[in-house]
Amino acid sequence: MDFPDRIESGMQRALRFATANGCPPILAKALRHAVFPGGARIRPRLCLAVAAACGDGEPSVADAAATAIELLHCASLVHDDMPCFDNAMMRRGRASVHAEFGEQIALLAGDGLIVTAFETIARETLQRPDLTGPIIATIAKSVGAPYGLVAGQAWESEPEINIAIYHRAKTASLFSGAVSTGAIASGGNPLDWLGLADALGAAYQVADDLYDAVGQDDGVGKPAGQDGRNAKPNIVATLGLDAALQRLKNLVGEAVDCVPDCPGAEAFRTMIRQEATRLMPKTLATSAA
Repeated sequence: MDFPDRIESGMQRALRFATANGCPPILAKALRHAVFPGGARIRPRLCLAVAAACGDGEPSVADAAATAIELLHCASLVHDDMPCFDNAMMRRGRASVHAEFGEQIALLAGDGLIVTAFETIARETLQRPDLTGPIIATIAKSVGAPYGLVAGQAWESEPEINIAIYHRAKTASLFSGAVSTGAIASGGNPLDWLGLADALGAAYQVADDLYDAVGQDDGVGKPAGQDGRNAKPNIVATLGLDAALQRLKNLVGEAVDCVPDCPGAEAFRTMIRQEATRLMPKTLATSAA
């Protein structure tokens, strides 16, 4: 089974448990709306790729970690789209969860996905209880405070924002969780992969800012122009378009250089280069390649 199949199987299994008989029907629909169809699934693919590079000794544990990471990412998108944050009416080419089901259900759906993520790890790692704690702790650190996703969202409410710290918390932290848990699941050293996670997470955020700034969303993610309308930090507004493009190139190069020595190192580097180009707006992809 290849990475996309493993990821979608894990997501389907997690949602079957979360939406089983007894779940309020509207909430069940909202949970599925938030998760399917998925986006690029880059974070769980990165988790599984690191696990594979480390030998993929416990594929079921890696699958659980990848599933949990993607569930948390989906939860963050549900909350990020709500009126109290970005007030985005579209996500992945269709109505966002709050636009489709209302704010109350959207809040509960996001919360439900967070709980489902940690329940998934607890349930799917029963055969390796020695890995349950480290994986839960690693993922919790990547989504909580003081340095995780929650902190990243909170920085938007501060009067002054260090954009590097903001990007590291809001975006790179979950990349760190993905690569670290992939390594843990297969007996690798997560510290060997953190430089890659920081660089790739920062590159992904710069690409997202470029999408927003050039007014081209290509039907993925939230609609373009949200940062300006909501007075959110955007690296293009801070540095300018040319400097932001150069920043992206530098970060992609840094990510490639940070891939540790392993049997699949060159294939991993190729994947990173392809991913960086794919995430760019088409009008800028050639410049950023």
